[in-house]
Amino acid sequence: MALAHAILAALVEAPCSGYDLAKRFNGSVDFFWSASHQQIYRELSKLENQGWISAETILQSGRPDKKLYKVTDLGEQELKEWIAQPCELAPMKEDLLVKIFAGHVAPKNVILQELERHQKAHLERLSTYKNLEQQYFQHPENLSESAQFQYLTLMNGISYEQSWLAWYEQAIALLSKTIEKI
Repeated sequence: MALAHAILAALVEAPCSGYDLAKRFNGSVDFFWSASHQQIYRELSKLENQGWISAETILQSGRPDKKLYKVTDLGEQELKEWIAQPCELAPMKEDLLVKIFAGHVAPKNVILQELERHQKAHLERLSTYKNLEQQYFQHPENLSESAQFQYLTLMNGISYEQSWLAWYEQAIALLSKTIEKI
């Protein structure tokens, strides 16, 4: 996926400034596609040049003028076409799994500490996702169509975190048993 499509997906909800888009991005799309503010602003300029978004300049007194970006009909068409295209499985790039794969060369306590640190981070992220679910998606059957699709991405995030947490329990249990034998 290109950053352009992630931005179109975030902007299709409602027009916003680049600053607000970066904030919105950080609270939604960023869970599965991250980009720096600088990358977002650079991409906004490209999208505007392509005609996929347009910007309205809002005059502000005492502050710099801001641009309010919105998806154009051409941009919405691009997003629809992109959604219709099959996508490949994303390659996995996970530093922790490389460390585990070669973990036999390090003391097991070092690996266990790293596993426990990651386990804590995944617990925190799962808590964030569960809070979002409780706050915005208590009654999935009553959601608007766009909210249903947003909820589906959240459900995936919850399952992803739960899967990691189950694996951490297994990995920590296995390595802890082998340490006890030594």
